[in-house]
Amino acid sequence: MVVLDLSPAPCASASSRAHPKARPGYGKRSVPAQRPLHEGDFTLLPERERHIAGYVDALPDGAAMDIKSLARSQPLYGQMAVGSALRALGVAGHLRHVRCLSGENGENGGQVRWVTRTFWSRTARDNEWWNAFLTAEERHPAPQEAAEATAPPTPWVPAQPAACEVDVASVPAQPPVTTVPQQRTTEPEPVLMPEPVPVQCTTEPVSVPVSQATAGCPSPAFLALAHLGRADSRLALSATDCAALEQAAAEWFARGVDADYLTHALTAGLPASVDSPFGFVRRRLRDKLPPRLPAASPAAPGTPVRRLMVECTECGAPGRPEAFRDGLCRPCREPGPA
Repeated sequence: MVVLDLSPAPCASASSRAHPKARPGYGKRSVPAQRPLHEGDFTLLPERERHIAGYVDALPDGAAMDIKSLARSQPLYGQMAVGSALRALGVAGHLRHVRCLSGENGENGGQVRWVTRTFWSRTARDNEWWNAFLTAEERHPAPQEAAEATAPPTPWVPAQPAACEVDVASVPAQPPVTTVPQQRTTEPEPVLMPEPVPVQCTTEPVSVPVSQATAGCPSPAFLALAHLGRADSRLALSATDCAALEQAAAEWFARGVDADYLTHALTAGLPASVDSPFGFVRRRLRDKLPPRLPAASPAAPGTPVRRLMVECTECGAPGRPEAFRDGLCRPCREPGPA
């Protein structure tokens, strides 16, 4: 006999470090029409999902929602457990991972960028509600979110020392200082240096290997691949691997994505172990290559260029909202025979 555990969601354990905020435009976004907070929220979920749901629900909008940050900020569950809990919360209707194309026509040289957001609902929603909400979000994005996504980060300014207030009356009078005119000394005779001998340079160009030419100034694609191992040790690549995959990763950047988008797409839904990080990353670079988006229409100047793609909670594959059910794409909902 199955017994439902109807105990309230456990309180999120205190952590020694504060939960980090995501970059401007990224992170958690609460959906509208939320019901008031109640101790009976998430009672139908298993204990692990109740704990993660209660922790995420207490986070403010804009908090980092990646698996690594969530696992680091609460001590009970690791990255694999947090990833499984987020997948279960997506199936239960509490969250959707979404990639939004953010930018304004004519601003920043016409450049746009992808931002990854996690829409969160304390109330479990069905697929029809999520599809309608995401469709409306794509057509009419919230103005504060659009402004936040395109705002540059605030530069850090060091604090200026406070001016000292001195009581003039309390300072003893100093005796007048007598200035003595300086005597002009004779200038030393200049020392004659031998003229430099000109060096003859050959007009033939010197060929530099590509690896040495790019070593001093690596491309954004190379840097993104090099940082994969820090995001997840299962995808640690060598310098030779990064150089071999640099062209494939550069194609992603040519289609308007940034390093965060690429890292998230390559590290989402990793298996328990990766035998060949090079082959795994090469296949994902080919299979998950984002589509080329058409140029913005000049008919409505000043209108935000906005596209929205839902991300599979399991494998991270992007697609239209109607192609997902319970936050999962078709291959993840209907896995083939083993």
